[in-house]
Amino acid sequence: MKTHVKALVVGGGAVGTSIAYHLARAGWDDVMLLERDELTSGSTWHAAGLLPYFNMSFATTHIHDYSIKFYKTLEEETGLNAGFYVVGNLRMAQTDARMDEYMVYATTAETCGVPFEWMTPAQVKERWPLVNTSDLKGAIFHPTDGYINPADVTMAMAKGARQRGVMIERKWQVDSYTWTGDHWDVGITKMVEKGGNLVPSDEKSVIHAEHVVTATGNHAQRTAKLLGIKIPAIPVEHQFIVTEPDPALVEYRKTHDQHPVLRDADAKWYVREERGGWILGPYERNAPARFEYGVPDSFRADLFPLDLERIEEEYMSMIHRIPSAETVGLKDDFNGPICYTPDGNPLVGPAPGLRNMWLAEGFSFGITAAGGTGHYLAQMMVDGEAEIDMASLDPKRYGSWMTTEYAARKNEEAYDHVYVLHHPDEERPACRPLRTVPAYERQKARGAQFGHVNGWERPNYFGPLDADENFDHDARSFRRGGWWQYAVDEAKAIREAAGLIDASAFTKHVVKGPGATQFLDWFTCNKLPKVGRINLTYALTAQGTSRTEYTIVRLAEDEYYLVSAGAWTDYDADFLRKCAADKAGEFGYIEIQNVTTQWGVFAIAGPKSRDVLNAVIKDADPATALSNKRFPWLSCREIELGMCPVRAIRVAYTGELGWELHHPIEMQNYLFDLLEKAGEAHGMKLVGARAQNWLRQEKSYRAFGNELGRDATPLEADLPRFVDLGKDFQGKAAMEAKGIRSKCCTLLIAGPDDADPWGREALYAEDGTRVGRLTSGGYSVAFGKSIGMGYVKPELAVPGTKLKVKMFDKLWDAEVTEDSPYDPSNAVIRVDG
Repeated sequence: MKTHVKALVVGGGAVGTSIAYHLARAGWDDVMLLERDELTSGSTWHAAGLLPYFNMSFATTHIHDYSIKFYKTLEEETGLNAGFYVVGNLRMAQTDARMDEYMVYATTAETCGVPFEWMTPAQVKERWPLVNTSDLKGAIFHPTDGYINPADVTMAMAKGARQRGVMIERKWQVDSYTWTGDHWDVGITKMVEKGGNLVPSDEKSVIHAEHVVTATGNHAQRTAKLLGIKIPAIPVEHQFIVTEPDPALVEYRKTHDQHPVLRDADAKWYVREERGGWILGPYERNAPARFEYGVPDSFRADLFPLDLERIEEEYMSMIHRIPSAETVGLKDDFNGPICYTPDGNPLVGPAPGLRNMWLAEGFSFGITAAGGTGHYLAQMMVDGEAEIDMASLDPKRYGSWMTTEYAARKNEEAYDHVYVLHHPDEERPACRPLRTVPAYERQKARGAQFGHVNGWERPNYFGPLDADENFDHDARSFRRGGWWQYAVDEAKAIREAAGLIDASAFTKHVVKGPGATQFLDWFTCNKLPKVGRINLTYALTAQGTSRTEYTIVRLAEDEYYLVSAGAWTDYDADFLRKCAADKAGEFGYIEIQNVTTQWGVFAIAGPKSRDVLNAVIKDADPATALSNKRFPWLSCREIELGMCPVRAIRVAYTGELGWELHHPIEMQNYLFDLLEKAGEAHGMKLVGARAQNWLRQEKSYRAFGNELGRDATPLEADLPRFVDLGKDFQGKAAMEAKGIRSKCCTLLIAGPDDADPWGREALYAEDGTRVGRLTSGGYSVAFGKSIGMGYVKPELAVPGTKLKVKMFDKLWDAEVTEDSPYDPSNAVIRVDG
């Protein structure tokens, strides 16, 4: 066995073998895979092998699409049949809301080129007469989908990997990881059979690997302990049952191909054909998390006892949907661990705080995602970045605040929510509230309906004061929900008077020291601000795409205050620290402090916001303290509001006159009360994130994770004013080499009267050709119609271009507008007083 390799993949399930295969295919000729037992002995062996396309995520849809296409090529390459049965996938709807969900999903599928068909209940009944369609509203059908044998596809990928030079070693357990400064020393132990158990032997070795990828499935908690990090991947019980042959299905198959996979989302199950019978896989309530602190040594390819009572409701609903199954007996049952994460998406990318350590953990749909994960992770490792933005799957989207209890309970919720209506405005309740600012209770008493961002509670909107605990749940919709008018009123308040927004979740870092200025000048693409001023800028990947958006406040010659998106604190911190460490030898000492939890933030904005602040500011000349002369736009001043010291920044994400008020978190309640009382005379309202999101689109302000990401450069985001091409900065040459492949623009949309885009819709030319996609969407109070931002072919990103937006299976007129259609000259923001 070799002891020096370029890359070591730990874990021999479908995900691990795919990663090894794709690393070899990408050109790395020194790859090894270790498996502590046998290939497929984890969750792979008892997976049902379904390949569902359905996913609201742009990145995950691409991953699933790649897998489905890739698996169809394996037999030709390896000679092994991967057991892929392309039978189609019929996803049924019992309600109009479910059909709305499918239509919102479908336009995302269109942006990724995923084929689908709409079907009426009558069409479903005609093609598949065994299905009871009496209570259906319709269905969406994926003809290229189906199911696959998990063991067969894993073995096919393993053979393909071996053919490309990958070494696969079984019965070796990893016991330690040690970073030497340029490679990993991975301590391993040979495992042997003893009394039916797998136990360590005395044979040990060390593998020296430049890169390590962990794809350890149910053993993720053990991996986390060995690495000294947190990985919120914990298994949840998933059970499915196999029936005896159904005579009606056997008869049907005499004249038909295999029955398609059925999904009755409203009944929370999938069903597929299996040797003349049916496999039923429910996603029932109260499925427990298992192995919260690690998998017992005695647990191998084992199962848990079946809990039939827990799935009785789903079993009865299957009989309702497939009446012929009522008299069919049960043949087999499975109840095994399937790994989950708090949001149900896997953890794919660099491990936090570690060099050349890559995670591929937490796959609840591992067979579906394995092929695409291997492909895109290999791109990240070999080329430095994937062709799609993988940030939504990054392991660092969960910060150090995350605990075992949080992960276990949220993972159970994610399992339970597989088939709930996935409203784009959905907020899930488990483990909340957890991270709260001091003013949380005050805002809650004012009707705040909160969202969950990086563990923080953040107001989405302010509903009625007498709202019950189900108000927000009942207000959700795929169209304009019950919250919509509240957000409209809040947006109007900022445009017409003043609004106060809790932005405390913002990520905040202090960067200082002798090397700080040179480092940040290289790290970001815009000019650095002068002392007391601010700039908007971007940190790029080495491939020239947008890695992080920062507002940089220069506090002193060698001290800076960096503000970035609240959802990405550890994601930003990890990149910032690693880059600083890389350049410290060149630039000098660089100190980085994460001060996110030390500073609360209120954003006050609107034409009367200066009046509100003037009523409480303490200054030798309060009448001029907030004037353009003393406090110009894009500057920072230390001011006093009542008895609260405030680092005030004259900037507003809403595009109105406004300030961000960064304050000591322990004084937040005092400041809230002060501002609330002062705002009463000026019509100030409390405003949530949804209204703010609409308002920033009226100003064409790009948002990280939407318009800004690792699949587009700042120039493609049409932000040349924030890029200083006269200096050298990380990713500059790669950014210039990419050119403008697509371009960001803002569109005003004449959409349906009861709905607005969500920011995932396909864009079409007037001749019906798909030309791009939206990345943001909402409602504009300034223009009285829907608004959106997105990417199109560069020649179409010109004001006046007529396009179409796909919403609810119809094309709606849209027109590209000028950048910042509301107040394009920024006169409102700069107004003096």
